Amino acid sequence: MTETKTVLVVEDNEINMKLVKTLLIIRNYVVLEAGDGEQGIELARIHKPDLILMDIQLPGMDGLTATQTIKGETELSCIPIVALTSHAMLGDEERALAAGCSGYITKPIDTRSFISKIDSFLRPSE
Repeated sequence: MTETKTVLVVEDNEINMKLVKTLLIIRNYVVLEAGDGEQGIELARIHKPDLILMDIQLPGMDGLTATQTIKGETELSCIPIVALTSHAMLGDEERALAAGCSGYITKPIDTRSFISKIDSFLRPSE
């Protein structure tokens, strides 16, 4: 039996959160929810998830700042963070990668390819 993976979803939009959570639960991921960057950082410190899905546009601290904070902490720096954004602007992907994100997914989420993208960030790196 494979080990259950934990995914922290940092998303302030309830509809997007529900969709992402549903897709992850269907695939037997454990899902942690945070509605803003500060809460996301706190949950990352407590639970040390296997993956973080980080909305870029968040109330208060934005997702890129939260990513930089998480990546700056030694115990959390190895957790892959994937940026989620609905405001895909020229240069957003580069900014997300520069902030420490391992990847980038645009919203609306393509439900057909979402899980395979998520799985690719959770594969062992051996």
